Amino acid sequence: MALRLLEMVVPEEHLGEVEELLREEPLMEIWYDRISEKQTLLKILATAEETEHLMDLLNQRFANDPWFRLILLPVAASLPRVEEPPVEEGAAPEGEANEKKKKERISREEMYEAVKDMARLTRVYLGMVALSTIVAAVGLMNDSVAVIIGAMVIAPLLGPIIAQAMGTTLGDAELVRLALRTNVAGLTLALGLSILLGLVLEVYPTGPELAARTGIGLGDIAVALASGGAGALAFTAGAPTVLVGVMVAVALLPPMASLGLLLGSGYLLPALGAGLLLITNIICVNLAGVVVFWIQGVRPTSWWEEKQAQRATKISIAVCAGLLILLVLAIILSEQIKNTIFLYL
Repeated sequence: MALRLLEMVVPEEHLGEVEELLREEPLMEIWYDRISEKQTLLKILATAEETEHLMDLLNQRFANDPWFRLILLPVAASLPRVEEPPVEEGAAPEGEANEKKKKERISREEMYEAVKDMARLTRVYLGMVALSTIVAAVGLMNDSVAVIIGAMVIAPLLGPIIAQAMGTTLGDAELVRLALRTNVAGLTLALGLSILLGLVLEVYPTGPELAARTGIGLGDIAVALASGGAGALAFTAGAPTVLVGVMVAVALLPPMASLGLLLGSGYLLPALGAGLLLITNIICVNLAGVVVFWIQGVRPTSWWEEKQAQRATKISIAVCAGLLILLVLAIILSEQIKNTIFLYL
């Protein structure tokens, strides 16, 4: 059971109000530490799943007060061990608060800070993109699966992709812009670097690993959807995202490197297939991420923000799903045409 510690300095005149607000809440522990004659440090131990409800409760009441500052800290361990409170038999959850309790995820604020931090455009991010692109390009040209996997391990592509999906779900234009800028910068750098490698190195488009990225099938779509869904789910659960990041990189880095290598070496027709695969994977990863965040109940705090977020989410899902349906129909049609040509030959 993951635990979190909430801390807040409360002025003496508001202490009774805070106590009344938290009286009926399912807290593990609560401590009051008087730090001065006029201030008390409030510490709340709660499960990770409960923190969003508690933070929203306190934020809605005290957000406009100049003294208000709520801090959320992870708890690595606690002794004696905290036992999960038993559920009373026949008790049925009801109301908005209980709806929040049923969500098996960390708080919206915790996810937001983690995603936003990983979506920043930094020199380290660009450096990791460049290095992973070089490794992936060499692996593709040498048909080395191990080298390609190594490239995907170090590729930092998960953060911006998931940030874009979360920003769409929350209707947060600032987060979407930040993620979009980082995504465009990273993918442009990867494409430009792989084109340069294609110009100076000898590329064989018939190599197994490179040729596998010049076409698209329903299996590729399934992998990209699973990658995006797994990435979003890992963030909502607060799970380590390293291995999930490899999964997302599978859908993005090899097709991007393949596209650049083929363009740089002048193989335009295979490059078209690699480009189509890349575009399809980007659509699928974003679509799956938005859907998972929505299913997990990631919403803004206020009702008017939620209304805007619902509209943005519906538009995003509709556009991505529409493009995906067109791509699936094109794949099925192309396969039928290939089979017909093969029969006549």
